[in-house]
Amino acid sequence: MSLPTPLLMFIVQRHAEQRIWAHLAENGFEMTPAQGRLAARVDEGGSRLTTLAEAAGVTKQTAGFLVDQLERAGYVERVPDPTDGRARLVRIASRGRAAQACAREMEQRIEAEFAEHLGPRRTRELRRALEALREVTDPYL
Repeated sequence: MSLPTPLLMFIVQRHAEQRIWAHLAENGFEMTPAQGRLAARVDEGGSRLTTLAEAAGVTKQTAGFLVDQLERAGYVERVPDPTDGRARLVRIASRGRAAQACAREMEQRIEAEFAEHLGPRRTRELRRALEALREVTDPYL
């Protein structure tokens, strides 16, 4: 039975995500997938809560709840927005940067395993195809 391409991509993505979550937990970084998906959308210089909510596809209230949890766990911090004295930015804190580094470690391991399985030519082709699909699927490109 031939599976549809979107389902095949989902299966591979789910495999990678599960391994990354397990690796984070093994290294003492406990967070829910919802928290992690929101934290992954925090820009380098910080993000406003409304921007995070929109990027994550959740309400501002849900984003605020997740940020509160992440802040209590030390993954993010709220800081004044230098462009607007009334606003605050959500920024990745040092524990969050450590968690990101841990996740990147597993991402690299998974990518190396995929490359070993596919070989150099097919790995390059896969990457090019996925980058081309991102052009039509990623509104934050």
